[in-house]
Amino acid sequence: MNPHDMAKRPGAHLVAEEFGVEDPWTLSDDHPPRDPLYLVGRMVAEAARDVDELHGELTRAAQSAIELLEPVGRGDHASMRGGHGILGTTGPQIELLVARRSAAYEQLTRAVSTYHRLLPESDAEPASKAPLQGLGPEQAPGRDDDWAIAGGRQLGALEAVEAGGLRFHRSGAYGFIYLSDGQGQRPNPEVWPETVQRLVADGLLDQDTSEGLYRPGQLLSLTPQGEATLRDARTAKPRVSAALSRSNTAAISGVVADSAVAPATNAATKPSRSR
Repeated sequence: MNPHDMAKRPGAHLVAEEFGVEDPWTLSDDHPPRDPLYLVGRMVAEAARDVDELHGELTRAAQSAIELLEPVGRGDHASMRGGHGILGTTGPQIELLVARRSAAYEQLTRAVSTYHRLLPESDAEPASKAPLQGLGPEQAPGRDDDWAIAGGRQLGALEAVEAGGLRFHRSGAYGFIYLSDGQGQRPNPEVWPETVQRLVADGLLDQDTSEGLYRPGQLLSLTPQGEATLRDARTAKPRVSAALSRSNTAAISGVVADSAVAPATNAATKPSRSR
């Protein structure tokens, strides 16, 4: 059970939901300082802290606004005579805090996504090649998004879109991006949102922006270029498998031949033991 109330500490709540830890700072505790998991773990914890602090400020400002408006709600017209408006500076303060909290939450969700990809059990690229989103240029030089389509992820995403019903969403509660299939479930096999974003940018997928990003989600479809890429990938796959099979067969044959020769060689060179 999540130990954090989302209404009070949404940052810590999200980290607990994603990683099962009560304290976000523990994500970096078991890693050396130069390890990417240490750097991104601290980034997750700092972002969660910022979200919670801004959320607290926003909650207090909203409560102040409610208190200022209570007399108006009771019909007290005297409270409407203020020279600086009913809310004074509270209204602009709330707008600013809403924008800052949204930006902090977006940073947190990016950090959480990056940490997931760095975990050893993840199906992601090795940590040395995964992008450290949010890190400065001096910490993550020369990174790009080729990791998003590596390891068969491009073909998997294209096939998922071809199957129909794949939609791109943004969570209304947390702000992170995710995908759902035709039944409203997470796609299985998994498809990364970052892969879809890359394929949309490359012109292989079309994202229906006329639909709501939060609900029902934006439907994805193959472009003509995407259909051609999918056909080419499927044509190439059997050839690659056959080449790998031939290579493995040759390697096994070589090992068997070597093992057949080895005993004779050993017998000829092995010195006799005197009694």
